[in-house]
Amino acid sequence: MSAVPSDTVDQNATLEARLARFPAQQIWLASQRAVSYRDVDSAESGALPLVLLHGIGSGAASWVQQFEVLGETRRVLAWDAPGYGASTPVEADSPAASDYATVLKEWLDALSIERCVLLGHSLGAIIAGAFAVTNPQRVAGLLLLSPAGGYGAASAEVRETKRDQRLAMINELGPQGLAEKRSTNMLSTHASDEARAWVRWNMSRVIPHGYAQATHLLANADLTSDLARYTGRVNVAVGAEDTITPPEACERLVLAAGTKLLVVPRAGHAGYIEAPAAYTAIIDTFCRVSDGQRSQ
Repeated sequence: MSAVPSDTVDQNATLEARLARFPAQQIWLASQRAVSYRDVDSAESGALPLVLLHGIGSGAASWVQQFEVLGETRRVLAWDAPGYGASTPVEADSPAASDYATVLKEWLDALSIERCVLLGHSLGAIIAGAFAVTNPQRVAGLLLLSPAGGYGAASAEVRETKRDQRLAMINELGPQGLAEKRSTNMLSTHASDEARAWVRWNMSRVIPHGYAQATHLLANADLTSDLARYTGRVNVAVGAEDTITPPEACERLVLAAGTKLLVVPRAGHAGYIEAPAAYTAIIDTFCRVSDGQRSQ
């Protein structure tokens, strides 16, 4: 494998230094499983906590730019999903969204978070939707960024093909190879070198077993069904140049949720990393409206 370019090393070091302000923590749940997460609670305000759920090739660390800005006005938390970071994997080899939503509920219970703004990116949107539909009283607002809908409503052939292709990739390439081959797909042509380095850094740290379970989750899930049953407030945003969950693919989810689609110019799938100002503004606005509705 080729050596990592020195400029990438420098970029990673800079981002890791920023990330050091929000060190990884770990909490043990009543079910005897661990969840690792990052948390910033510098604001003494009555604002609702913001809970961030990452996608299949990422982790809690990917949200560092949101921690830096949004953490000034409210508590912001991001977990490493089960099977990521130091979080205990779910038990099922081929899990459902409810398996992850159950752990999310336990984690919020352990942190005494009774109500929050819940944000899911990509695969994280599937978990967020499953949690919201079964725990609507806990969610003041559901914000989905480049949501993955899952293949649960597709034919068995489609589900198996999508699943097996992704499983073969992680088995053959490993996390580092996966990051080198797939990370560029996460961003638009406008992304900076720093954003590209940060996406690679996060993806190279996935754990193969947790990634495989998440792949099964993607094959089994049907976010459209959950959104059709959820009656709370939902917003959906996607990058105009997202090639993984493109705007046209998000339209079906938007229709099911009864909301509108916000398309962010010059952004790809990991828009919150490559266009942090635009996405952080979207998140902040959504949170403030959720705060206001709670006080009414």
